[in-house]
Amino acid sequence: LFNVLGPEVEQARLLDVCAGTGAIALEALSRGAASATCLESDARSVALIAANAAHCGLEKRCIIVHGMAPDALTGARLGGPFDLIVLDPPYAAPWLEEAVRRAAVLLRPGGRLALEHASKRAAPEVVGLVLERTRRAGDSALSTYRAVTVNGRGAQHS
Repeated sequence: LFNVLGPEVEQARLLDVCAGTGAIALEALSRGAASATCLESDARSVALIAANAAHCGLEKRCIIVHGMAPDALTGARLGGPFDLIVLDPPYAAPWLEEAVRRAAVLLRPGGRLALEHASKRAAPEVVGLVLERTRRAGDSALSTYRAVTVNGRGAQHS
């Protein structure tokens, strides 16, 4: 993931959806991200993210939101816009496309969204996002998107 995102992580505002242990957010912070917001539905995982952030001394730059994706992706409590969004939902999640669509609204123009999904499942097409590439490895795939500006301002990549 970080080989794909490269230098875009530096000074980025990152949203980690289905954050689990917070490893992706904490890695981004260690690579120079300005802030990371973790969205996680499991209360035990929320506590683990907080403990991991404190252990790494990154708790001041790590915001933790307890909520369900995709519902929590419509609320103002996440902040935004974000430069980078990483979605790593359960592979069988029936709401995958809905989560990507809602997350797209939280991206700044030119921002990137990375979606981890089952390789047998196609990356969803979403208005406002251009699918850049899908990389497959066994049962897993990583699809990356770029947010574009639309609605009278012309579609353009940043």
